This record gives sequence, structure tokens and C-alpha cells, in this order.
Amino acid sequence: MALSVAILTSADNVADARLHRLSNALVKGGCDVEVRALGVASDAPDGVKFFTVPGKKNFAGRILRDFVLPLATKADVWVVVAPDLLPPAWLFAKMRGKKIVADVHEDYVQLLKDRAWAKGLVGIAAKFVARLATRLAASSDMTSVADTQVPPFNAKKRIVVRNLPDLSLLTVSRDLSTTPTAIYIGDVRRSRGIFTILETAEKAPTWRFEIVGNVAAADADAIARWKAHSPASARVTFHGRLAPKESWKFAKSAWVGLTLLESTPAFVEAVPSKLYEYMSAGLATISTPLPRCIELLDQSQGGKSAATSSEVAQLLNHWEENPDEIRAIRAQAKSWADANLDSEREYAAFVNGIKSL
Repeated sequence: MALSVAILTSADNVADARLHRLSNALVKGGCDVEVRALGVASDAPDGVKFFTVPGKKNFAGRILRDFVLPLATKADVWVVVAPDLLPPAWLFAKMRGKKIVADVHEDYVQLLKDRAWAKGLVGIAAKFVARLATRLAASSDMTSVADTQVPPFNAKKRIVVRNLPDLSLLTVSRDLSTTPTAIYIGDVRRSRGIFTILETAEKAPTWRFEIVGNVAAADADAIARWKAHSPASARVTFHGRLAPKESWKFAKSAWVGLTLLESTPAFVEAVPSKLYEYMSAGLATISTPLPRCIELLDQSQGGKSAATSSEVAQLLNHWEENPDEIRAIRAQAKSWADANLDSEREYAAFVNGIKSL
């Protein structure tokens, strides 16, 4: 009988890319997988049983989900994604004799420094939950972290599962579109570079920009004002949140992938998953000069770093005038990714770790 595994989250949409990657690995490993998350069934990973979680997308709804989800599943192993879900899930898992895996995809405490809402009493409460979740992650039956610098470091069974590409979800860019096109796939918010992208669009007047991802509520009004008044708005398309396979269809004829993270406490030591994915999809990458991003670009020769919108636009305009140069960079990116990103091994280690519980 196959091991039953539930992926539980009170905050994430079922279209989340990491959720898809982990689900696909578990299904491929022969597990019976259920996913309980926000969203709709059409965005769920292939081969899983999907259950839409109850409650509205507000604080009260999230708290409701935190306590309902651990009671709803009958799976043998629970993979818990959201930090606020981890304390009740950890408690109920102990009471019900279930195994619990904490999947920690970011440094929760550091990430709060990037959130405008995490101020005052709300911020104090959020930091308490983040610290508690990190401690409980360390004492869970297994802890999977999204990168080497992500805590907890003292977990009793810690496995690094980087956001390496799941090639079954990607569309490879085969050639350059007639109109030069740059794409961004991910959270659409200030700290992830959306306003740098919009400024770049105004300085690279022949380029199109395809933006795929959910727009942060804190930045929605400013983006709407830009769309209403900028002369570049007709060349920038916001597609909203899409499931990974649908998101990556925009890579098919794109030239460049953008990852323009600000130097926040959560991002300064991070490698954005999109950097791996852009290279695996055969795109050139432009990244802000964060240390580990520069290191990867130097190793792969698969892109360039740029600190400002002017520098990003300068690169785009140069590549439009020199298409052979960008073709060479794209080929180097794909070749390096194929040779160095061993997704199969890393996700297999995650699945084997869960089976060993």
C-alpha cells in the first residue's frame, strides 16, 4: 500500500510553484498525495487529490484554516508549508500519531522585515509566530529547507531541497520572438523588483514585458496608477497568478528572464528559484547584483547583473542590437543548467526522507 502524504497550507495557492515541484516528486515516488490549499482544482498538480481549504482570504479565515486542516486529513505524513499552520499541525500530529514534515521555504523572521504590514502589535505577533514555527520545524520528524542559509540549522532531520527546476513544468525558449520580450514570473511586489521592471519598460521602448504572478495588495494601487499614466503601459502585460505550466508558456519565444530582487534581509543571501528556471528554459537572465546571484551568473555565463533600471534597459537595448550575443548567452545558460542542476537527485532525497519516516 502506497504511503499517503498530505501537503497542507493555510496561506498558499495551489498554483504555487514549490508546491507543484514537491507534489510531482512525491507522485513520481509512488506516494498517494493530497493537497489542501487555496485556489481551484484546475491549477492543482497532476496526479494529486486536491481539496480547497475553507475560509476567506483574511486573518480570521487563515486562523480557521490553521485549526481545520490538521483535523481534515487522514494521511500518514503531513508536509506543512505555512508557518502559522505549523504550531497547531505539530500539536495535532503528536496527538493523532502522524508524522510531520516542516517545509521551510524562506527565513520567516527575516522575511517579515520586507512586509509593510508587519508593524506594531501585528508585527510583534507575527515575529512570535515566525520564531515559534522555526523552533517547531527543528523538532519535526523531518525539516526540508529551500536553501542552505534557511533556518532551522539544528533540526533533527534537515534536508536541503532547493527550488531546482522541474523540467516537466517548463517550456524551453527555442528562438527569439520578432518583438524582443522579457518575462518575469513570481510574486509581483516592490521588493521583488516590479517597479524596477516598470521603469525599465519606459527606458527600453521597443521591448515587451510579460509579468506573471499575483500582485501584492500593498503595491496594487501604485501599479494601477502606472498602468493608467505611463506611455509604456501598452507594452507591459500583467497576467496574474497562473499554474506553473501555464506560466512558463510565456518563455517559449522570450529573450530574457528578469529577477530584480531588492537587497532586503531575506533576499541578500538567497538564490531566486527563477534564476535556475530561466537558465533551464534557455533564457538569458538579468539579475540585481546580490552576492549569490552574481556567483551563479559568473559560473554559468548565462546572464548579466544590473543594479538600476537604467542598467537593465541598457542591457536590453544592447542585446536587441546584438542578437548573436544574446543567443550565445542563452546557449551557455541552458548548457550550464543541464550539466549542473541535478533536480532528480535533490527531489528524490526529499521523497526518500519522507518514506524513511
